[in-house]
Amino acid sequence: MTNAFTRVGLLALLLLPFTAGCVSQQRYMELESENVRLREERTRVNRTNDQLSRQIASYEAQLQAANQRIDEAPALSDMSDLEGQGVSVFRRGNSVVFSVPAEISFGSGKAELSASGRAALKSVANKLKSDFPDGVYWIEGHTDNDPIRKSGFGSNRDLSLARAMSVLRGLVDDNGIPDEKCVVAGYGQYWPDVPNDSAANKAKNRRVEVIVHQARGDA
Repeated sequence: MTNAFTRVGLLALLLLPFTAGCVSQQRYMELESENVRLREERTRVNRTNDQLSRQIASYEAQLQAANQRIDEAPALSDMSDLEGQGVSVFRRGNSVVFSVPAEISFGSGKAELSASGRAALKSVANKLKSDFPDGVYWIEGHTDNDPIRKSGFGSNRDLSLARAMSVLRGLVDDNGIPDEKCVVAGYGQYWPDVPNDSAANKAKNRRVEVIVHQARGDA
């Protein structure tokens, strides 16, 4: 029996280097596979970083160009006469906006221009002709988010478009603005200037904006 145990022990000692070699080879293959995975991950991260760096550089160039256009934009002339009639005039990016509130230009739920609205549009048209003769004029109607009840219009968008068309006719028919230079849109309640969370804010959102853009083909 002792000889048998001795033979078994000797056999185990003889097989030990082969067993250890198999374990070491397996561990080596695992480490090599992990190394390959890490190198691939590093390559992917470097590629992503390069793409992000190029994208950031592109955004910075666009921002610089936009800032330069704003800096080079001519100063607005005196608009105190318009502001005295309730019309706000301001820049939005590289465009100039004449914002005509509904309270001075239309009755509640109506799309026919009031006398004060026609007077305000006459002043707007004079500024368009004197200061922006080469522009394209986008006439955009806006409302608050109160649902239509008694005006007869199918929706706020219908009302906003009808008001924008009335402003178009006031500029073109009454004040000589070329029809072909005008674009008309009705946004209804979907582009509020401020949140519709108070009566004062809703009044601000009820407006028609005449936005001066560069003529197509201009740089």
